[in-house]
Amino acid sequence: MRLRTVGLAFVLLCAGAIESSATVRIAGDKGGRIGTYMEAFAMLRSSGESVVIDGTCLSACTLILGILPTRQVCVTHRARLGFHAAWRPDSHGRPTRSHLGTQMLMDVYPPKVRSWIRRKGGLSRRMIYLQGRELAAIYPRCGGSRASR
Repeated sequence: MRLRTVGLAFVLLCAGAIESSATVRIAGDKGGRIGTYMEAFAMLRSSGESVVIDGTCLSACTLILGILPTRQVCVTHRARLGFHAAWRPDSHGRPTRSHLGTQMLMDVYPPKVRSWIRRKGGLSRRMIYLQGRELAAIYPRCGGSRASR
């Protein structure tokens, strides 16, 4: 998983060096370390690149919703965002909930996403999914010049 996260960070960091008309497409992203995603998405925000969420965006990948402005992100009908509580390994390597990390996630998410998470019972070990009409009510659907920017 570490290589996958580093790979995403490299791709996103390089996006800033690409012509500003490029579009970053997210699909099949299982997440990873929060810090890595925060850094990569901050660079993407600075680049001004458009982001199309066109499939699965899980865990730390969902930080994109709070780090990039809404005008920079659109979703397709295939977009599926999965949220859960932050965790860290205990002394035996087993996952244990990180209350500080979970609060940081909630602080980063925009108000409409935080409200949706609260309505679903909050962040826990169980993955909750934002997709379809619920997602389209918060983020614009990709289409026309938006998806091809």
